[in-house]
Amino acid sequence: MNKILKINKKINSFKKTINVEGDKSLSIRWVLISSLSKKKSIAFNLLKSEDVMSAINCIKLLGSKVKISKNKCEIIGNGLYLNIKKRLVLNAGNSGTLGRLILGLLINSKKKVKLVGDKSLSKRDFSRVVIPLRKFGAKFNRRKYLPLDMEGIHNPNSIKYLEKKGSAQVKTAIILAALKSKGLTTIKAKKSRNHTELMLKSLKIPILVNKNNKQFDQIKISGVRKVSSLNYKIPGDISSCAFFIVLTLLSKNSQLLIKDINVNPTRIGIIKILKMMGGSIKLINKRTYKGEKISDIYVKSSKNLKGINCPIKYNSSAIDEFLVIFLVAAKSKGSSYFKELSELNQKESPRLKWASKILNLMGVKNEMTKSSIKIFGNPNLDLKKKIIIKNFSKDHRIFMMSVIAALTFGGRWTLNDSECFKTSFPKFLEILKKIKR
Repeated sequence: MNKILKINKKINSFKKTINVEGDKSLSIRWVLISSLSKKKSIAFNLLKSEDVMSAINCIKLLGSKVKISKNKCEIIGNGLYLNIKKRLVLNAGNSGTLGRLILGLLINSKKKVKLVGDKSLSKRDFSRVVIPLRKFGAKFNRRKYLPLDMEGIHNPNSIKYLEKKGSAQVKTAIILAALKSKGLTTIKAKKSRNHTELMLKSLKIPILVNKNNKQFDQIKISGVRKVSSLNYKIPGDISSCAFFIVLTLLSKNSQLLIKDINVNPTRIGIIKILKMMGGSIKLINKRTYKGEKISDIYVKSSKNLKGINCPIKYNSSAIDEFLVIFLVAAKSKGSSYFKELSELNQKESPRLKWASKILNLMGVKNEMTKSSIKIFGNPNLDLKKKIIIKNFSKDHRIFMMSVIAALTFGGRWTLNDSECFKTSFPKFLEILKKIKR
């Protein structure tokens, strides 16, 4: 059923403190890695989004026992060696992270497993993980799109692999498969988020990461006999708090403190980009937990925003946040240029195209190519017109971007598929209501 959200006025000034839900990348990784241990693992502040629940459903089908309460999640896995006795169908739902990572876990499955997903995920490219997993010895019925039939191998080979896309999903799929292999696997990987490496290091799993190259990491990991339990307090997700950072920057006379956020250096491209544009953002109360950098984020309204030529070195560390960064560019003085962003069109929807379309609907001049966008900002833009957002493949980030645009630029907005945000951020509208009170 298509539910509709209507927004007809800007948000009033606010001064609030909020928490956001647990980091989605960490939540999915914790679920999958905990399934490799025969001992009980416990997570606090696990994100209970549709994507994470899909991960939990998958590992339960693979034999793990899961107990979820209000404040924590407990998992007792079935170890490194899968004992699948019948052909299974695993549903990754809308989650590209889950879909690609779980194929790494299935590398030693003796039975064929079918991986399926929703309509959006079934259009996304899986060849990027199929190719390296075939090198381990896995067999697939097709190369690129879901549904995929995969048959693992009892004793996977170790491999050497060059990962050139900067995809943490591909890198992690290879690492998970390598844990079950014989010998040493070496990955030369274009720099991307490193949550998996840090999580495995916290488990004392011998993974070596050489970061001396500016563009690529050299990762070496051998197969292991067992994995220890992993207790984890999951910090807040910077991709979720990005919407509220931009809401604050673009609202008048407002302040926001966001508590306990994962500010891993591979994830804070948005902070660096928005600061370049004149955004008033501070990281305070910094600390480290299991290798992850944690901080509170303090944000204030910013009047003198300016356009920038965005350095491509921030692309991978801000890939999920560019939609709201584009809104800041729309309100900035001068033009902003963002390039080498073809990866945005490999997400739940062609996000670069959708960003351009929404900006056009708002009356913001922009020039888009297959991998770049130039946005001509207008600090005085104050919308009065009617805007309808529909047929966007139920992309949760397109929906949340549109909500923030409506609350900061004005106009009369009608947003279709208004429950799609539950894929990644179930409490999005609830937290918005708290800020608006």
